[in-house]
Amino acid sequence: MSTAVLAQMREYDHEEVVFFQDKSVGLRAIVAIHDTTLGPALGGTRMWHYANEDEALKDVLRLSRGMTYKAAAAGLNLGGGKAVIIGDPKKDKSELLFRTYGRFLNSLNGRYITAEDVGTDVNDMEYIFMETDYVVGIEKTQGGSGNPAPFTSLGVFQAMKVCLHEVFGEESFKNKTVAVQGVGQVGSNLIRRLKAAGAKVLASDIDIEKLTKTQAELGFEPVDAKAIYKTPCDIFAPCAMGGVVNNETVNLLHCKIIAGSANNQLERPEHAKMLKERGILYAPDYVVNAGGLINVYLELEGYSRERAERMTRGIYYNLKKVLEIAKEKGICTEDATNLMVEERLKKLAHTQTTFQPQRKTVLSHIHNRRKQYSL
Repeated sequence: MSTAVLAQMREYDHEEVVFFQDKSVGLRAIVAIHDTTLGPALGGTRMWHYANEDEALKDVLRLSRGMTYKAAAAGLNLGGGKAVIIGDPKKDKSELLFRTYGRFLNSLNGRYITAEDVGTDVNDMEYIFMETDYVVGIEKTQGGSGNPAPFTSLGVFQAMKVCLHEVFGEESFKNKTVAVQGVGQVGSNLIRRLKAAGAKVLASDIDIEKLTKTQAELGFEPVDAKAIYKTPCDIFAPCAMGGVVNNETVNLLHCKIIAGSANNQLERPEHAKMLKERGILYAPDYVVNAGGLINVYLELEGYSRERAERMTRGIYYNLKKVLEIAKEKGICTEDATNLMVEERLKKLAHTQTTFQPQRKTVLSHIHNRRKQYSL
């Protein structure tokens, strides 16, 4: 197992992978720190019923690498990290589990800062905050910024406007159909924005109960989870798990644009080229879904909702730059994004000492937050 882990770390070029377990509370967790060139690693904790530990490890490695690229693409002074807890979020959550997990995270001394992700929420972050300062996305009454989902959905919405202009020559959502995959917190927020903008919205979710409840609240057209790929639409918006564009689905897609909040939407990098060959504009996920990261990042500097919204709207211009690079170089949008990100990392790698004061300021602000707000 150790050889396999090290081989995968080399493949993705990770700095550190830490395993935590506590049988007494049912905790099995993995934290992956990919790159801290630009600052401490920040990324959410995902709780999911993985089939096995190898599947969990693969997911956390891919997700944490994506966080490095997401932070760099958004111009943030953050590194990339991610964590997964192996378990069913509907059955296995408890105060003790998350507080134990928080104590483990505290032992990393700020190299990794967590937040909510798929399967976790603000309540879980509060339990973690009882044991460590290295968590963001907590309630506003405790010095946090609350649920980051509205900002993630805002960023996706901004990216969709760029894509609409690129493909149709205008940014209007009227007479456009958007198929949203996943009606969780981000997907639901996105649907509200789309409907307000005049789009026809279709949506699916593997959780039928959640889909039915959300459909009754928001009024979209429900679609079977397996049928969503071949459903005719203008924009396909993956807002759930990753790997949804793969060998099986890439030729089923019946859309002009892919722009969603899910991480690692492409199962493999070559699928971006396949989409380009099919005439489908792919908006790279770690550019599009950076709104939530931007929002919680500002907790580390002193939170301002107005600034968070302004910076999240900047995703519009980040994606425009990606499209310009892609056209100029004659490459797919995924490669264009990687080129932009790797250029920034390369330029700043030799000036890491510049970021030492930034790291100290970030960690100092995190610790001071607890003094200002009581549990």
